[in-house]
Order: sequence, then structure tokens, then C-alpha cells
Amino acid sequence: MIRIGNASGFYGDRLSAMREMLTGGELDVLTGDYLAELTMLILGRQRMKDPTGGYAKTFVRQLEDCLGLAVERGVKIVSNAGGLNPGGLAQAIRALADKLGIEVSVAHVEGDDLLPREGALTANAYLGAWGIAECLRAGADIVVTGRVTDASLVVGPAAAHFGWARDDFDALAGATVAGHVIECGAQATGGNFSFFTEVPDLGHAGFPIAEISADGSSVITKHPGTGGSVTVETVTAQLLYEIQGVDYLGPDVTTRFDTISLTADGPDRVQISGVRGGPPPETVKVCVNTLDGFRNSATFVLCGLDVDSKAALVRRQLESLIGADGLTWTLARTDHPDADTEEAASALLHVMVKTPDPARAKAFSRATVELALASYPGFTLTAPPADGTPIGVYRPEYVTPDEVEHTAVLPNGEKRVLKWTDGVAVEARAVDWTDPGTDFGPTRRVPLGSVVGARSGDKGGDANLGLWVRRPEAFDWLVRTLTVERLRSLLPETVGLDIERHLYPNLAAVNFVVHGLLGQGVAAATRFDPQAKAFGEWLRSRHIDVPEVFL
Repeated sequence: MIRIGNASGFYGDRLSAMREMLTGGELDVLTGDYLAELTMLILGRQRMKDPTGGYAKTFVRQLEDCLGLAVERGVKIVSNAGGLNPGGLAQAIRALADKLGIEVSVAHVEGDDLLPREGALTANAYLGAWGIAECLRAGADIVVTGRVTDASLVVGPAAAHFGWARDDFDALAGATVAGHVIECGAQATGGNFSFFTEVPDLGHAGFPIAEISADGSSVITKHPGTGGSVTVETVTAQLLYEIQGVDYLGPDVTTRFDTISLTADGPDRVQISGVRGGPPPETVKVCVNTLDGFRNSATFVLCGLDVDSKAALVRRQLESLIGADGLTWTLARTDHPDADTEEAASALLHVMVKTPDPARAKAFSRATVELALASYPGFTLTAPPADGTPIGVYRPEYVTPDEVEHTAVLPNGEKRVLKWTDGVAVEARAVDWTDPGTDFGPTRRVPLGSVVGARSGDKGGDANLGLWVRRPEAFDWLVRTLTVERLRSLLPETVGLDIERHLYPNLAAVNFVVHGLLGQGVAAATRFDPQAKAFGEWLRSRHIDVPEVFL
């Protein structure tokens, strides 16, 4: 068995998590995921200002506190904190180790950067696990990478430890599932969990650990005495996060999510077994970010009576000052009649401008403020607008493996370019389901969330919405009830959008992919919830007729 823990789910996660994971119990490898589509844009802008930057600087701060502890305990560290400059981060770690007087072997993985591409700020291929494995086999204590798939941070150490071959697809698939579960940190231990009121000590949730065996099966757990919990449901929720169909495509293996089996294995322990895998797809995904103008925003507070008229007035005024082009308005009717507090009596009018002209983005701020004494009664803003920020647009591209030099830069400086396995064309598979025609008996109109959990998120301009039933016997009812058409009726914002539905009977779960809900992605989105993180909770709040037998 190899114990692989996680200490970061995003750039900005808990700084103390690295120390907590190193001191909380036994570990062989500690991973950290710092990269998201939005993060690549942030690092790209950072690199424009400083060509020596482009990596997650908080990772260096964590190592300054914890490097000696990791070496003392014999825990290897693997992280994608290298971002757009993994070589620069590796050098910064060596300099830190010299300053601290600690002897440590550092390697990095590169080759994901595919710039220049037309109009792109960043263009990075999703590398797999084998560069990480090569570095670890060469004796590295720390491996930093650029863009790799999140699960590769776990698959690489497992492959190196067990000596897996490129075609050990079932083992690779099992480790991919374990990596997908722990990649987002505390989301596997009760964070962002629909039934959070049942999770103990969520005030300081522990981070997850995957105990991986030679066949790729694993147990998800956490250090003893830490907050949160690991249950079949918390693991199910994370499995449904930011996925699409039943085939989970990666550069090392195609993982069949419809073969995953989850079993409780004692307190805060969930076993994952039975995972099957196949050859990876014949193309490699590339994350491309481009700049597309500038944005600015403001929120007007409309209190008391005549809310619609107040909103119409300020809209006319602002559009007459800077023009209507590129303005998006949203009126959130958060106000209540005859309210006993001022806040409860208020609605929020959001306005965003998107423009190719930075001067117009700045003029938006000035025009908004200048209305203060000449608009609706009670004029106020939640905060004064700033000067505007650049808009980043994400898009996926796909290239053949021979366009990507997946390179392991070993501790001695040697560069090894790794060959890719021959991919295969992977067609989307649908999981069959036959309506049993069961009469579930009397129903009661209640929130869907009474019986269903959800986890939602973003993939570029698309949103995924994973749902599971708390009682597996309710799966047939969920599939029969929550069709694409029913989803559109419950969530009117999805009307007119292309929606896919994928079934996971083994998890008693359904996943919807709503294409285009988020426009051009989080950095350009005008939607209230730009990353669809609360999309599932909105659906859970909608009332439907639920059989009483499941309540």
C-alpha cells in the first residue's frame, strides 16, 4: 500500500494544511493541486508582468515552513504548483533548501506549454502521470509540474511505487478515481456537501488520504482526530464533481466511472474497488486562455417601494452616459414587503460592462458614481466600482500526442522525453436504463433536496450537475422523474441550452452537462454564479412530488 495525501485543492486553499498533513499521521506522498482554468489565466497575467513568475508562490511559503518536516518524515511532495513555469519553481525550491540548509532532491515535469498559439495568453496540454513517475524513480523528493490532469498527481506516485506498466489500465483507472476524489481537498471530507449539517466538526475539516493498493483499489480516509467525515456519500459527491459522461478521459487511461464500487470500511474509511479502465483517447486536451477585452461591474441597492421603477431609472441614466453596448443587467428581488430590517427591504441591481476599450471600462466607474445624487431615492452601491479588469476566455483544444513533448527533468538535470501510448478513438457510451414501471405510492410535495444530494461545477462555459439519491432504491424514481425536460422546467435558466444526461446506476447517480450556461467561462461570465458551484443547491431547493416511501 502507498498512502497519498492532499494538502491543496486550489490556489488559495488553507496554508496550514501542508503542516497539518505532515504532522497528523503516516504518509508516503503529499500532493497539492493549485491549478484551475481560472488559475492559468491569473498566472498568465502574472507572467506578463514578471517573466520569472508564473507559478504558485504560496507553495514556496508552505515549503519554507514545512520542507524540513517533510524530509525528516520521509514524505515525498508532488504538486502542479509549477503552473506556467515549473522549472522556475524547481529552482526557487532549490534556493530555499540551500537557505534553510536542507538537502533535498528536486525534479520537475515540463512540455505542457504549447505557446505560441494564435491570440493565446496561455496554452497548456494536460500531461499525464508518467513524467512524475520518472522523476520519483530517479530519486526525487519533490516533483513539481505544470499542467497535468489533477488525478495524475496521485497516479504518478502510485505507478512509480508499484511499477505499473502503461497498459495496466485497470490499476491506472483505480488510481485515477482515487486521485479524482482527493484532488479537491476537503470536498472529500464533508466540504461543500449537501447534507453538511450531518458532518461533525466542519469548522476545520481534515484533508483526504488515499491508501492505494497494487491492483489500483483504494481506501479514502483522513488523519485521526481531524474534522469532517469520509463516507460513501461524501466520496460519491466528489466523484460527480466536474465530470461528463461515464467514460472519464485522461492522457494515461480511459476510466469507466460506471464500474466504480464504493463500500464503507469503518469510521471515516471508504473502499473503492472494481474500477475498469481502457486505453486513453487518441488526442490530448489543451487548455487555452485568451484575452478578450475588459470588464467592470457595480451593484445598486434599491430599498423599499417602486423597485422596478428605480431599476428602470438607473438603467436609463447609465446607458445614456456610456451607451448600452456590452451592458448586462440583473435585478435580484431579495426585498420583502413590510420588512423589519433595511436589508430585508432591499433588492440588488447588478450591472456588468464588457468592452474592448479599457477607457470605457474606467468611464463606467466614473459614470456610476456620478449618479449618486441625481438618481433614485436612497441611491447606494454595495461598493464603489474599480477601474476594470481584463477578460479571459477559456476554450479547449485537442492535439495529437506527437505535438506534445512530455519531459521529465530529473534531479541531476537530465531531460527525458517520454513516449505517449497509442491512443484510441473513444466514443461516448450511454448506460442503458429500463423503466421498471414501478408505482411508488403516495407522494408529498417537498424540496428535491430532501432525498437527493448534489455537487455542481464548471468546465469552461459548461456546467455539470451531479445528483445522487440517499437511498439506492430511489434511483429508478430519480431517473424516471428527472429527465432533461423536467430539469429545464425546474431550472428555467437552462431553457434553450443543450443538455446531456448520463446515468451511473452503480452510484445511484445522474449527471447533467449543461452546455453554454456559463458563456465563455468563469473569467468572462456575467451569470450570478459564474462557476455553477451553487447550481445543484438551487435545484435541490425546488419543490417536486416525492414518494413518501423515500422520505
